[in-house]
Amino acid sequence: MKRIGLTGSIGSGKSTVARMLSQRGIPVLDADQVAREVSRDPQTLAEVSKAFGPEYITQEGLNRPKVAALVFQNPQARETLNSIIHPRVRARMLELEQNLNSPVVVQDIPLLFEGGLDHTMDATIVVDAPLEQRIERVMVRDGLTREQILARDHTQMPASEKRKRATFVIQNEASLERVEAQLEYILDELGWPFSEA
Repeated sequence: MKRIGLTGSIGSGKSTVARMLSQRGIPVLDADQVAREVSRDPQTLAEVSKAFGPEYITQEGLNRPKVAALVFQNPQARETLNSIIHPRVRARMLELEQNLNSPVVVQDIPLLFEGGLDHTMDATIVVDAPLEQRIERVMVRDGLTREQILARDHTQMPASEKRKRATFVIQNEASLERVEAQLEYILDELGWPFSEA
């Protein structure tokens, strides 16, 4: 199975590219979605409660606004949370991957390079856009302030470093048609349509 890592900084348009890949029949495993799933696991919640206090969990799962406010300001707390969540996410992603009957899988992972997971991929795609454009998108999409977005962006590897490490880069500052064209080129380079051979 060919494994492709997809990543990008906040507001870059990574989800748009993931959707385009899915529309082509290419399976995409979303690490954020899996993280939300494992975050509802009682054992995970018990560990988070023990590490930070019961006010960081609710009946539905993590108290997301409270957890975000803590971890995006406190690197030690972020490291602790990641040490609880990330191993579970990786185990679940592997399980989902093994259940696929496909010659290729795309793993959509926000912290692909930060977690050293690029070394487990056959190729990596970074989606990128100018900072101001990314900030504007996230303000509209999530209702976050500029300061909140920058705080989150600063916890990640700089976009310039991601571009350097990537096998391929998709620039997402213009039209969707332009993004589609870049994606088509990348898939062609990777040998799509993929076959079992």
